[in-house]
Amino acid sequence: MWGSERRGATDRRRRTLRSLFTGSFNPRRRGPRRVRDGSLTSTDWHESQWLAIALVILLLSVADAVLTLTLVQHGALEANPVMATFLALDPDVFVAFKIGLTAGGVVLLTLVAKVRAFGRLPVSAILYMVLAAYVTLIAYEVWLLRTIANS
Repeated sequence: MWGSERRGATDRRRRTLRSLFTGSFNPRRRGPRRVRDGSLTSTDWHESQWLAIALVILLLSVADAVLTLTLVQHGALEANPVMATFLALDPDVFVAFKIGLTAGGVVLLTLVAKVRAFGRLPVSAILYMVLAAYVTLIAYEVWLLRTIANS
């Protein structure tokens, strides 16, 4: 009896596309089953606030790219040496790399929003910190543009 297969003829794990579609609209895991389960696969469902925060961060990243290009046209220099390299190559490459890098990071942080980084800090707090940093950066860039326009 130990070696016999007890499953029925229809194995739900063999229907990947159907399982993905069903799980998207009827998620089962809204959090880890056990305290020690803090991995990427421990949650099927994420609160809508993370989508809103992710979208705002991405929109601010687009605004940052546009403002950076505008400031560079007025004589400013890109402070980040890696991004300055991409900017020197082509502004379109700069924008694509900047937004792509931000999007990848935001997706990863959103996936692990319920996990604790370094055993203490919720990753969701890091998302809020990224949002605050972008708001501060955009405010600084707008201030720089006003300073350039007034002089």
